[in-house]
Amino acid sequence: MPERPAPRQPAVTPQRGIAGPLVGRDRDLAAVVAAAAAPPSVLIIEGEAGIGKTRLVQELRAHPSMAGRRLVVGACPAIKEPFPLGPVVDALRGLREHLEPASPSPVAGALRPLLPELADVLPPQPEPLASALAERHRVFRALVALLAVLDPLTVVLEDLHWADEMTIDLLRFVLGDLPPGLSLVLTMRAEEAGADIRALTSRLPANRRAHVVLEPLDETQTGDLAASLLASERVTDDFAAELRERTGGLPFAIEEVTALLRDRGAGSAQGRTWTRQELDDLAVPVAVRDHVLARARLLPPAARRLVDIAAVWQTPVPETLIAEVAAEAPEVVTAGLSDAITSGLLVDDAGTIGFRHTLAVQAVYDAIPGPHRRELHNRAASALQSSGAQATGRLAFHLHWAGRLAEWAVVAEQAADRASRVGQYDEAARLLEEVLRHAPVDPASRIRLAVKLGRATRATLRGSRVDDLVAAALELDPPRAVRGELQFLLGALLDDNDLDRQRSQALITEAAANSVGNPEIRARALLALELRSSPETGYAERHRAMAEVVTLIPRIADLDTQVSLLGGVAMHQVAWGDPDWRRTIARIGEYSAASPGHPGQAKAYQSAGQAACCAGHHRVAEELIRMAAPDHLNRDERRTAFARATAALIDYCAGRWDRLEQTVPTLLDQLSSQPWAAYKLYFVAGELAFAQGDLDAAEQWYATLSDKIAGSDGGDLLPMLVASQIRLALARGDIATALAGAERHIARLDAEMLWPATYRCLPWLAAALAGGGDAARAATLGPRYAERLRGRDAPLEPAALAFADGYARAGAGDAAGAAAAFVAAAGHYDALGCPFEAAQAREAAAGSLAGGSPAGSGRGDAAEEPLRTAMAAYERLGASRDLARAGRLARQLGISMPSRHRRGPKGYGTGLTPREREVAELAATGRTNREIAEQLFLSAETVKKHLQSAMRKLEVPSRAALGRRLPSLGTEQAAVRD
Repeated sequence: MPERPAPRQPAVTPQRGIAGPLVGRDRDLAAVVAAAAAPPSVLIIEGEAGIGKTRLVQELRAHPSMAGRRLVVGACPAIKEPFPLGPVVDALRGLREHLEPASPSPVAGALRPLLPELADVLPPQPEPLASALAERHRVFRALVALLAVLDPLTVVLEDLHWADEMTIDLLRFVLGDLPPGLSLVLTMRAEEAGADIRALTSRLPANRRAHVVLEPLDETQTGDLAASLLASERVTDDFAAELRERTGGLPFAIEEVTALLRDRGAGSAQGRTWTRQELDDLAVPVAVRDHVLARARLLPPAARRLVDIAAVWQTPVPETLIAEVAAEAPEVVTAGLSDAITSGLLVDDAGTIGFRHTLAVQAVYDAIPGPHRRELHNRAASALQSSGAQATGRLAFHLHWAGRLAEWAVVAEQAADRASRVGQYDEAARLLEEVLRHAPVDPASRIRLAVKLGRATRATLRGSRVDDLVAAALELDPPRAVRGELQFLLGALLDDNDLDRQRSQALITEAAANSVGNPEIRARALLALELRSSPETGYAERHRAMAEVVTLIPRIADLDTQVSLLGGVAMHQVAWGDPDWRRTIARIGEYSAASPGHPGQAKAYQSAGQAACCAGHHRVAEELIRMAAPDHLNRDERRTAFARATAALIDYCAGRWDRLEQTVPTLLDQLSSQPWAAYKLYFVAGELAFAQGDLDAAEQWYATLSDKIAGSDGGDLLPMLVASQIRLALARGDIATALAGAERHIARLDAEMLWPATYRCLPWLAAALAGGGDAARAATLGPRYAERLRGRDAPLEPAALAFADGYARAGAGDAAGAAAAFVAAAGHYDALGCPFEAAQAREAAAGSLAGGSPAGSGRGDAAEEPLRTAMAAYERLGASRDLARAGRLARQLGISMPSRHRRGPKGYGTGLTPREREVAELAATGRTNREIAEQLFLSAETVKKHLQSAMRKLEVPSRAALGRRLPSLGTEQAAVRD
């Protein structure tokens, strides 16, 4: 039987519970050290349970390059405790000696309640703010200020997949403006991490981000590690292969199996050759669970009982709590814990006892018989109650699994209240839902809990199916005011989950009537009803409803809610063209100046910003979105996702298309879990595909958006979508489809109140009618809509009326009149900052001026100036399809045009963008699109697009050829800058 070469032996034979040498991780460790030692940086260490993430962090701590650099570690617990920023606080609370000579910003005083150990070296605590969200934002600023004075510092947060909502929000905040001396190391199991966690670092520059994915050990590495752990000179290839198969190459599992071999006495002779026979004789099951349990069975009975207790606690706890649950003599506890620690099943970290790995916790916990497990949970709950610890989340966990459900309901509600106070709405919603589904609670408590659950669920900004619990509470006949809030919450939840819009409308209507004494719910209901208003609801009625909301707002105690509701009012006013919208936005500014930093400001500005963009107030929209940007307020990824997507829509409307070629795919990836925020991106992606000649892709994007907004009023995006779909049909020469689409939308507009955004599609409605031979009807559209919108603030009106008039005149054979109307429209679009529409109008003017005349007729000369101007605009925008079409017209008219180059993304030309190069380099190593997508936090479709673009630019036919072409780029790419 062949033997494996002897690996290099450690200087000291590994002891029980001590991990063996680091095997197969040299490259990973080098990447980790390089990132941590070069701040500012963020390093992600990803891998499954037992793969060695914690071990890599330990090696980082001990590495010579980290000498003199502070490194602190915090872990996200599997049992969530509604204590704000628990893992971050755990990491920072031991830094007292480093703070004493420092002078943190006064805002750092907000950390005194969180870090009592550092209170005397922190500035005075500032006065409390009126809003929990504003207080949270100040705490985030305080933590950043503290990190800044601890430069240089490496912060490790382990098990990020278990992170609470507030810790994730803090990371978004910190990553928005990474302190220069901070290295952030995040470990996680990607398969258990949500999309919000995976997207955390995706926007960071590549030179500040490192990503290490730990893979299982191969057979060679497995054999080397086993030989070292067994203090053997060698193991056979068969032994290594069998061990690799049984453990999956997980270092933790390999250590468990080899430890079991030693504990059974098989490893008494050092220097021996290990063969597969030892594994066969041992009959070790494949599952790590069985390895752990086999080791536990070798312990003395007292130690085994203590191991069970440690497993029931789930997370490391002080030795005193284990002793209290055990109810054994002190000497028995001491001896038993010593045995368990010596065996390597438990570890002692300065008096805190726990398992070395979560796999071991679960293996032991699952093996405890149900009745005994419930009894241990019962004792653990009693121990926590007698200790006086404020661990409501942990106490609720043990009460639940002890079967003390009535007590559990009380404590879980307290834990949920605490979580809501510090902004951990996800955790609050989880606790409340479990209680309502599984605890015996009386009707009054069920109503109270349902109200809290509805509030927390909506605050998470994620759709959750708890509508049945809120509906059940409504059936218990609550008082009228409470009924009104429950009706509103249920209606909103049904709408959020796109379940039953008709029932949602009815519930919110009833909520408005039942909430006369509750100004916040009444205001929210009126705003929600405005979003769902029927076509027959006129401008005057809508105006009255918003005026009432404005009068209700000062009666609401929470300033953040006031600002947020004002944003909703402003959004509706801008969308309708109510001139009062400017006054409402000014009021938001007054609130903001009086108490800056409220997250509600971001929501208010972003709501008004989209409406302003669609209505044609591009410059106002840009300023509103700038004020709602993540870096300006709370840097909350979820709350500002809408703002970033709206910024992309504004960039499209304003002609800044060079920004969009890279940002739209990235944003679509980031907002994959929030489709409501991505709708605008579907439209922009379709427009870019259309402009670049990919009509099939454009049609697909438009169809996707159409499906998403089907059954609703479509909001202010609908006119833009209708315009594009009609343009697409006309571009294909499909007059019948264009005319049918126009007729459907005209019928809808005739039945509804018009909005200023209607002017987005008016020219194309007229173009379709004129193209279908009904120029006379096309000529009536503009005046009819202008009359219905009389007195409204509609900036697009002059441009759209002139553009539509041009198509109507062209259809009637009035070429000169059409040309004049198109030129006038172009001037109006120029004033609005709409370069694409201006170019389209000028191209139409050139076509009318030429009138189909041959070259040299004189009319072609008149068409030259608008056509040249239009083509220059198309080239600046990157609208290659429109440029080609205009070029064909120029050639027909005999107009000479300067040569042009094929446009690539601004700043790169035909060179690779940083993202394209990153994807190409990974593809050249043999990785699949899916593997690249997982490593770069992109979708597989986005990776495919980047790869195709890179291969086209590099003129290579295959992925394999990338490897030969990339190194030859040399200095060609060195000049490229992000």
